[in-house]
Amino acid sequence: MKRKLPFVIIVASLFTLLAPNVAFAEDSAVKTQIDQMQMQIDALKAQVNQQQAEAPKGQHADVAKEQPVGFSYKDPLHLRVLGTEVSLYGLADVSIDYADNGLKGRPGAIGNNGWLPQVSSNLSYLGVRGSHPLFGEHLSAIFQLETEAAYSYTPGGPNPQTGDTAINNGLGARNSYIGLIGDWGALKVGKTDAPYKTSTARMDPFDRTLGDYNTIVGNTGGDNRAEFDTRLAHSIWYESPNFSGFNFALLWAPGQNRGTDNIISARGEPNCTGGNPEPCNDGSFGDAYSTTLTYTSGPLYLVAGYELHKDTNRLGDEAGPVVTGVHDEWAFKVGAQYTFAQTGTTVNALYEKMERVGAPDAYNERSRDLTLWFAVSQDLMKSLALNLGWAHAGKSPGSPTWTAPDGSGQVGPVNNAANMYDIGLKHRFDKAAFVYLTFTDMVNEEGAHFDLGASGHGAKIDCKDQTGACFTGTTIKAVTLGMNY
Repeated sequence: MKRKLPFVIIVASLFTLLAPNVAFAEDSAVKTQIDQMQMQIDALKAQVNQQQAEAPKGQHADVAKEQPVGFSYKDPLHLRVLGTEVSLYGLADVSIDYADNGLKGRPGAIGNNGWLPQVSSNLSYLGVRGSHPLFGEHLSAIFQLETEAAYSYTPGGPNPQTGDTAINNGLGARNSYIGLIGDWGALKVGKTDAPYKTSTARMDPFDRTLGDYNTIVGNTGGDNRAEFDTRLAHSIWYESPNFSGFNFALLWAPGQNRGTDNIISARGEPNCTGGNPEPCNDGSFGDAYSTTLTYTSGPLYLVAGYELHKDTNRLGDEAGPVVTGVHDEWAFKVGAQYTFAQTGTTVNALYEKMERVGAPDAYNERSRDLTLWFAVSQDLMKSLALNLGWAHAGKSPGSPTWTAPDGSGQVGPVNNAANMYDIGLKHRFDKAAFVYLTFTDMVNEEGAHFDLGASGHGAKIDCKDQTGACFTGTTIKAVTLGMNY
């Protein structure tokens, strides 16, 4: 029995009780309409009684309907309107954090540094999606409209700290599209988390916390945005059906930029492609291509992914006579996940390489030959799990933010490696709600400035003090207590 029937009956019953008291009910035409509605109500009640009688004893009435590939979910609210299946869905994640930016007592650091409490809404969202059959079960039109939900912060205009002009809680700010789906797969147009991002999201048990693996994974420079773990606007993408455990996805996002070096925002976008406001000289790119191949067999999950950003503008990294210019940037990763059912243990391992092609080494902090992520989830009891994680960023060829302390003015190479350590507990009340407690320790080497919460947490912890100056070599710690529903 679908949830809509009790809802319809309640509304209709209230209407039946109130209708005789409406002043215009004596009008014959209106009375005829009311009589017809009463007949429909009686028919619905009869349908409910019949379904209740036919349902096997103990069977839950709200069973998720199996959907075509790329469109499988259990609907919190599921309705059929004129032949279109429409679902309202959402997620709420709010946490209380206590974090140390590692700058208390640091020479030159100004402001309220050290430990600071905060409340954060972490990628909470609300959306509606639907499908409409066009040719029986072989072809359907689909849509999705999703926006961020402001559970703990006040929606507003440009971010005064970053200059970001995007309104993330605007209608359709998150993954939204229109497309077609059938036995052959799905073709969609809109904006979405790129396949490169979504393919390994399941391997991060610290998702949305300050220990989110995107603090390092997909993050070339250590900023609070992971360039290769992002949402790509104005995109066209294809998702394949399952072929004996294999799935394939391919996305193209045209640059649509009138600037020859992508120095301005793309047509129709409030921000530079890459997430920063104008001038677009810190990672803005033209066309983007993202593809993944995954294999699933029982407890085993394997993934390989590749993403290319054409003509990425890093003129903001220049700090002397060397011109960093405009060059392609790409990333490649392979990963594996395996669950040991008997012990309740899930093991995740990921390797990633990021490359800025043709850039001079002295200022090139965007190329990293070695990025690693290991995570283990261990069931302690039916509703409680222990999570452990370690992320490592290897050294890059150079750094635009570091100069030799001897006053020579020499830039990189410098040790800008970093390690992040996570430990946490997750208690599930049921399939829909859980609470979590995590502790994260980010250890930056001399020239590194990796932060906490990149791409996942609403209130991030960064390398900056009150003045906005970024300090390298910090050790950042955070404790997070949150609830996800």
